[in-house]
Amino acid sequence: MAEAILNQPQFQDVDKAREYLEALRWPHGPVCPHCGSLGKHLVLKGKQYRPGLYKCADCYEQFTVTVGTVFERSKVPLNLWLQAVHLMCASKKGISAKQVERMLGVTYKTAWFMCHRIREAMTGDNATLLGGPGSSGIVEADETFWGTATNDEGEKMPVRGGFRHKMMVVSLVERDGQKRSFHVAKVNGATLGAVLKAQVHPAARLMTDEAKWYIPAAKGFASHETVSHGQGEYARGDVTTNTVEASFSLLKRGLIGTFHAVSEKHLQRYCHEFDFRWNTRLSQGWSDVDRQQAALKAIAGKRLTYRRIGGQPTQANV
Repeated sequence: MAEAILNQPQFQDVDKAREYLEALRWPHGPVCPHCGSLGKHLVLKGKQYRPGLYKCADCYEQFTVTVGTVFERSKVPLNLWLQAVHLMCASKKGISAKQVERMLGVTYKTAWFMCHRIREAMTGDNATLLGGPGSSGIVEADETFWGTATNDEGEKMPVRGGFRHKMMVVSLVERDGQKRSFHVAKVNGATLGAVLKAQVHPAARLMTDEAKWYIPAAKGFASHETVSHGQGEYARGDVTTNTVEASFSLLKRGLIGTFHAVSEKHLQRYCHEFDFRWNTRLSQGWSDVDRQQAALKAIAGKRLTYRRIGGQPTQANV
């Protein structure tokens, strides 16, 4: 099925890809990324102009559909960009940069950078609070641990018992709704409290396990209900953290089976990627094409340069 989709014209031809992206981003006509003007902008034609170049009727600046997006100034053909977006959106456990390199015929460095740019487009705006009016009102919170953390000098922390040498991720899942994950330096009442206060509506019912750090962090919500995993309790009526734990299962399978090693510097970007696919999953009525189009509609205003992303890719981050 994926191969049949990638045989469509927008994935095979640069001009068709541009027309597809223009129709998706500009359903009511070209919009100038410089001044925001919507109108009958001048189409620049001729051998001296590249295809798809416009001149704004108001500010007179030139632009294309990729200006101001994660695709801006990329030398990768636009149809290959669309293929990469679709592959990342359709791969439930993610797709490695090495696999993108092989499938698109680009260098590993290019594939790695493309994947991070697409992850930037997948980053949510978190404009609304979870568990507010119009939702189920239930928010599950839990934390998970991954790999080995690094210190301020980039050196790996010494491995010891427990979880304190690991990277830590906190996830919030609105029952039958959105998921948001955050890489935190420490898991304690202060860090969890800051995340919960910023992301969860005061009227929400908060559900966690019995971990002690949630006691001070959960103050200020309609209720804080817990299940005791230590006593073998995983659900009590509608009180459970099974949903957020299921989302962790997908994240861990991707990190272990697809990417193998993810540095702490980029862990948050991978969390955004898995959150995006979770929030646009099949059970919520989204198809692979819907998910791909949602990602393409979110490319504006998120330009990511190689310098900003920080550092060379390594073969471990596959």
